[in-house]
Amino acid sequence: MKTKDQAADSIKEALLRTRTTVISAGFFSLLINLLMLAPILFMLQLYDRIIPSRSIPTLTVLFLLVVFLLIIMGLLMWVRSVMMFRVGARLDTIINQRVFNATVDFARGAPGKETTQPIEDLGNLRQFLGGGALNGFFDLPWVPIFLIILFLFHPLLGYLALGGAILLFLLAVANELRTREPAMIASEQAIRERQMLTANLRNIEVMEAMGMRERVFARWRDQHEQTIAWQSLTQERGQSLDSVSKIVQVMLRPSVLAAGGFLAIQQLITPGVIIAAAILSGKAVNPIGQVIGSWKSLLSARASYARLQQLLDAMPSQRRQLSLPAPKGRLQLVSVVARAPGTEHTVLRGVSLEIAPGEALGIIGPSAAGKSTLARVMLGIWPVVAGSVRLDGADIDLYNRDELGHYLGYLPQDTELFAGTIAENIARFNQIDDARVVEAARRAHVHELIGQLPEGYNTLIGPGGAGLSGGQRQRIGLARALYGAPRLVILDEPNASLDERGEAALFEALSDLRSAGCTVVVISHRPNMLKAVDRVLALKQGQVEAFGQRDEVLARVLKPKSLSLPGGRQRLLQTVETSGAAENG
Repeated sequence: MKTKDQAADSIKEALLRTRTTVISAGFFSLLINLLMLAPILFMLQLYDRIIPSRSIPTLTVLFLLVVFLLIIMGLLMWVRSVMMFRVGARLDTIINQRVFNATVDFARGAPGKETTQPIEDLGNLRQFLGGGALNGFFDLPWVPIFLIILFLFHPLLGYLALGGAILLFLLAVANELRTREPAMIASEQAIRERQMLTANLRNIEVMEAMGMRERVFARWRDQHEQTIAWQSLTQERGQSLDSVSKIVQVMLRPSVLAAGGFLAIQQLITPGVIIAAAILSGKAVNPIGQVIGSWKSLLSARASYARLQQLLDAMPSQRRQLSLPAPKGRLQLVSVVARAPGTEHTVLRGVSLEIAPGEALGIIGPSAAGKSTLARVMLGIWPVVAGSVRLDGADIDLYNRDELGHYLGYLPQDTELFAGTIAENIARFNQIDDARVVEAARRAHVHELIGQLPEGYNTLIGPGGAGLSGGQRQRIGLARALYGAPRLVILDEPNASLDERGEAALFEALSDLRSAGCTVVVISHRPNMLKAVDRVLALKQGQVEAFGQRDEVLARVLKPKSLSLPGGRQRLLQTVETSGAAENG
């Protein structure tokens, strides 16, 4: 059974957990609305009894009593606002982890469509609940009560207020019908615009270098203008009805005063009832006016709720698996078929292989052969359509990611670091163990480089590794991959940004990993990287072209083709053969 501090699985469940506080806030609204009758009753007594009797003591006592009750009402309104703010904060607390995980899962399953919109939607819901927009809804149940009191004063006063309330209600319904569709389209269009702008900013260097700013601006402006157009349509429709509703609210009070004056002249009501009726009529329609005024916020919150619920339904929470023993590094792929998440194009077709602990595998192949996809599949980042990926005999999906991650090392082709210190990045944001951080840096041969930075391991870097060169990011990323005691390390183009000295350090790190019994997979286009591996897998169009001992595979894959491309292919084979001979010697 879940405790109230555990993450909720859905927005509905999260809201249900806050219902006690919401009900309490509703009870405070009951007290607030009861206390709102105090000044009305005071005016009735003032005009109908105190002034005719000229009783100063009675006036003083009633005035002090009303002041006391209004102070209590003010305190209750403050408490209600605090409670509703806590409802929003509580909702965030019990669902934020679930939303974050779903956002990450969506980004993993839809490469190139990463978005922070779910986090923004959660913030929108939190602000709606805690920003006072619900006060009008809390006060709505009191509208009939205030109307009944007006009818008790005189039916004409009651009908006037009832007519105003009905007219405001009809305006609210019309507002909903007229703004629902354009508001939803405007919200979706604004999301598309932000996503496009974010994608453009990620490519700002290309945009500036090739003089594409004006053309990119023109494309963004088209999206921006569509957003403004839909927002304007929503605003115009909503504001027109909102203006009418405000006119109705303003006109109601003088109408009630005029009717009250007429009734008083006919001696059907007292002068005190005139003032009390004017105030009560405002109290009767104000909640409806508040609801109409907060309609835009309500529509936005409703859209956020729908998007969040859709995301959480599409990305169900992962059930925690039984903890498995620490893997030794034996990796098996059995007839793996895989495609990039969110696409129908099959990238890998029937890939099978097995790597023993301590072995090093090199993966080669032309561009778009599926090498990086294979790396992601080996790590369990991308799911397989058919077949299985096994680590020490267990399907990799049966491991808990937070436990398995300690035994995996991964250096992607485009190395990204996180905002924080270098030490935090190397330690993968675990509790920093100085000795293990330095050890990982030494194994990646980046310790001296870090020592040359202004703050050493405490040097702050921006998102993505801003402030560091490509080679520095890659070597720090390698240290992160080697942190702890990984049993499987996968390196995708690990020497893409390295100079000759960095490559030498990389070879030493690979040698150390193999000596420690770690399984290593290296993806590279550079032939000299293959001298660090035992076996080679050649991919072609997502299928295994060859798999086996390094020299045998290279001879089979490359040598026949050297007749048509004698220069490059033959040099590649000679380079690897020379490297192998040097190792054996």
